[in-house]
Amino acid sequence: MPPPLITHLYTADPSAHVFDGRLYIYPSHDRDSGIPFNDNGDQYDMADYHVFSLATLSSYHPSSSSASTLPPVTDHGPILSTRSVPWASKQLWAPDCARNPSTGSYHLFFPARDASGVFRIGVAVGPSPSGPFVADPSPLAGSFSIDPAAFVDADTGAAYLYFGGLWGGQLQCFQGPPSFERRFDASQREPSGPDVPALSPQVGVLAASMREFAAPPTDLVILAPETGAPIPADDHARRFFEAAWMHKRGGTYYFSYSTGDTHYLVYATAKSPLGPFTYAGRILEPVLGWTTHHSIVEFEGRWWLFYHDCELSGGVNHLRCVKVAELFYDDEGRILPVKNE
Repeated sequence: MPPPLITHLYTADPSAHVFDGRLYIYPSHDRDSGIPFNDNGDQYDMADYHVFSLATLSSYHPSSSSASTLPPVTDHGPILSTRSVPWASKQLWAPDCARNPSTGSYHLFFPARDASGVFRIGVAVGPSPSGPFVADPSPLAGSFSIDPAAFVDADTGAAYLYFGGLWGGQLQCFQGPPSFERRFDASQREPSGPDVPALSPQVGVLAASMREFAAPPTDLVILAPETGAPIPADDHARRFFEAAWMHKRGGTYYFSYSTGDTHYLVYATAKSPLGPFTYAGRILEPVLGWTTHHSIVEFEGRWWLFYHDCELSGGVNHLRCVKVAELFYDDEGRILPVKNE
């Protein structure tokens, strides 16, 4: 299997982007909190973010590489901490970053618990991909849950934010119609049943400032190809759980995500960034650890899958390490499953 890309820190949930010819990675920063494992994710007690970058992957071939042949990675140091976010109480989970096509500024999107313990999504703005980033005083109005993934459509300039995560990510606690005032309800649960639609990830169109939504976020519907109906709640091998990511190849939009308790990375495709999307297959089989979280990016004419597992810690679920593998497509644009071996 590919070796860890970063070894001096525990890192997870890597969001990778290319800015001005250099590849930047925005991961979570795991630390050993001593909190026992539970389904609310309390053991994932991250307190800050680092940003990493590398100049090239041109000579790297993960299937035949050892740790000694990994490309050098620059750690640009901490770029944001809980202490520097006015509204956040704890748990800076998986972030993402995007460049505003109007202003050229860089926007770091991140989830955190507010003072009442509810996850919201914040934005911090900086002049370069490595910061410094300054957090806005309040989270994005209308945001909730976790795992923001920012996508700027190069063909239109429109910017979108995809997000959501079940169980500890609280997506199930915000069921209801689109609204900037959607309420948190701790009594709500993930739906179950073969004839009940699974909960959908959320998508919000960002305003030109990329510091607010242009309209309330809505469901990003994922359809089963055999029925044309939304994937049912009981289909845990295909339903959305967390780890939203969007990329575009040709005229096709690829929405990829983790299935959570079944531990797959899968994807769906559409001709619009707002969907509906149709499930298309698996990208990665289960890795060492509870689940995985990823990003997909084109760099130097090749496509790459960034993800994490727990190899560096010997299998400790909340002490993870970022990895990278090359991604391939067939002639019809289908993603070929990555071999993690």
